[in-house]
Amino acid sequence: MTSNASAPTAALSAVLAVLLLGAGCSAGDGGANDVGDVVLRVGDQIDGAQTLLDAAGELDDVPYTIEWSTFTSGPPLLEAVHAGAVDIGQVGNTPPVFAAAAGSDMRIVAAFASSPDGTSIVVPTDSDIDSPEDLAGRSIAVTKGSSAHGQLLGVLEAEGLGFDDVDVNYVQPADALAAFSERQADAWAAWDPYIAQAEDRADAKILVNAEGYSNTFTFQVAAVDAVEDPTREAALEDYLGRIHRAVLWSAAHPDAYAKAWSKHTGLPEEVTRIAAERRSPTPRAIDKELIASEQDLADAFADAGEIPDAPVMADYVDDRFNDLVPDAAG
Repeated sequence: MTSNASAPTAALSAVLAVLLLGAGCSAGDGGANDVGDVVLRVGDQIDGAQTLLDAAGELDDVPYTIEWSTFTSGPPLLEAVHAGAVDIGQVGNTPPVFAAAAGSDMRIVAAFASSPDGTSIVVPTDSDIDSPEDLAGRSIAVTKGSSAHGQLLGVLEAEGLGFDDVDVNYVQPADALAAFSERQADAWAAWDPYIAQAEDRADAKILVNAEGYSNTFTFQVAAVDAVEDPTREAALEDYLGRIHRAVLWSAAHPDAYAKAWSKHTGLPEEVTRIAAERRSPTPRAIDKELIASEQDLADAFADAGEIPDAPVMADYVDDRFNDLVPDAAG
């Protein structure tokens, strides 16, 4: 069955800054967990779960309805989770820190380890910025509360710099790409596929990736109400299993995934291929090491004055779905 999902209400849309591109639904006849009547509301991004699941064949037999909403980045997606407009969505390492600092009703329910190549700071190929220390006094575009914001924080700290030592422009990715392309920003902290877009369209080169500066986890984050509702919990468990299988499929079939990603988003295939190769996520368990790394990130943002206080990140994780992590993934 296929139908369309409407965007959140106008008032909610203004708060959430949602870019709703469309909705796809897939439903079946239900199953042992009585999920047939469930509508699972999934928040997506341009590097999205919908494309991944569809390409991997994981949307063919879904026993509940999935309602897709596409967001510009992780922070507005998690605002929608907190507002009760979305049940689950994938984000990078930093959005949960900002959401937790705001007391969001959300939980990290699944985790993936990605390559540090998937998050980078780029500069024009003819720039005189040759090393991270050269960022002092320069204008940098970044999406506030995004994984790139976390990497930028780590890079600045490593160079003995703070946000007061650079001219930070907080913008969403599309506006950042436009500003960078028009040389209105000296550098851009971003993630793929935006990095690959900048290289393809804006004559950009990578100054530094995230290696050694920040963790590169990505997360599935769910609304507390969804996790605590038995029927939606069953749907979440099924959905996360599909995500894990699809991620492993994409690693084994990068060309097929890149083609599907390009077709779904309109991005050039060379962009999606590079982005897919660079990210290479692997499912992993939510454990003490992961929580400690997120806590370090939260502490760093609080110390930098970017959030009022560091939240206790252990209060915002739920490891009940750890058994879904494939043995081969670790």
